[in-house]
Amino acid sequence: MMPSAHVYGHHQYNPQGDAHNWMHQQASHHQQNHVSVAQQQQQAQQAQQAQQAQQAQQAAQQAAQQQQQQQQQQQQQQQQQQQQQQQQQQQQQQQQQQQQQQQQQQQQQQQQQASQQAQQHQHFNRMAGNHAAPVATNTLGGNHVQDSGHDHISEDNRRTMAYIADLLNEKTREAALLELSKKREQVPELALILWHSFGVMTSLLQEIISVYTLLNPSQLTAAASNRVCNALALLQCVASHNETRTLFLNAHIPLFLYPFLNTTSKSRPFEYLRLTSLGVIGALVKNDSSDVINFLLTTEIIPLCLRIMETGSELSKTVAIFIVQKILLDDNGLNYICATYERFYAVGTVLSNMVAQLVESQTARLLKHVVRCFLRLSDNARAREALRQCLPEPLRDATFSSVLRDDAATKRCLAQLLINLSDNVVDQNSQGMPNM
Repeated sequence: MMPSAHVYGHHQYNPQGDAHNWMHQQASHHQQNHVSVAQQQQQAQQAQQAQQAQQAQQAAQQAAQQQQQQQQQQQQQQQQQQQQQQQQQQQQQQQQQQQQQQQQQQQQQQQQQASQQAQQHQHFNRMAGNHAAPVATNTLGGNHVQDSGHDHISEDNRRTMAYIADLLNEKTREAALLELSKKREQVPELALILWHSFGVMTSLLQEIISVYTLLNPSQLTAAASNRVCNALALLQCVASHNETRTLFLNAHIPLFLYPFLNTTSKSRPFEYLRLTSLGVIGALVKNDSSDVINFLLTTEIIPLCLRIMETGSELSKTVAIFIVQKILLDDNGLNYICATYERFYAVGTVLSNMVAQLVESQTARLLKHVVRCFLRLSDNARAREALRQCLPEPLRDATFSSVLRDDAATKRCLAQLLINLSDNVVDQNSQGMPNM
């Protein structure tokens, strides 16, 4: 059963009229939809165009910003390049100024050296002229003494003075050292000239210090050893002279030699270096000066000599024990060595070891110094008492009779030593020493 008409509306269904209205409404709605789609498309196009325009504008802005950044970077690079160029120019100018200053300093040094050498030559010529004999001539006005001056300077003296001046120049120093070391016995006043000439002693010390780096590790060559030994020979000349010895000590120059004495290498360059250094110390003690002994007692010379007496060559041992003997002959030196058991034991042990070595080598020169050292030690009461117990047996018997057959002085010293150590001798503060 169909529902009544009032259920769906207030009028009844009219097929024709309702169909017309429905068709009309459908057409109108379709037109409206068509218009809205066109508008939407147009709006979408406009929005897309606006977006494209905005993107184009943004791209243009970015391009402009990038261009500005590139320009700024280029400007910064240009500024940096300019700064670098300026810095390079400044550095070049500074280098040029430094080079000019160095050249000026070198020129000044060369001028000073030339002036010093000229003054040295004049000084040496005056000294040589003062040694030339004045020539006495009789004139109408009376007796007149004429100084021969430079005209009477021997060619040999001129060369000597020139060699001394060459010590100031590093390029000519080596040859000058060699020639002067040969002449040190021929020129009596060479020590005075060396000491009082400007810069000469400094040059000699420079030669000594320059080889310190070659000592440890052992890199000393024969040529370097010969060169520094020539300088040491000139120092020995100064140490031997009565007028320069005290000045030599006051300057503490012997201390510069101790690094050489402290070496242990047995190679010939080192042995030659030690022997020549010992020669300088030996020249100091040779004249029995208490000032020299007192100075040496404040240094490490005794232990250095003791080690060389045990391990050195025969020549080095001879010079080292000579130095120890000279120290013992001085009252201050004897008292110093006998003041403590450790010092006496160190000296006595080395002397006893040398006696044991001499039993085989039979070296008269070394034996002479060993006997004199023991004899001097026996002058000290405490040392004498100790020697009665520890004097080496070969000195008590006839072991060295053949060696001492032709050495009457050493035989007398040995006999006096045995007398001093005999139980019948009463201890005294001091006993006289035979002439040594």
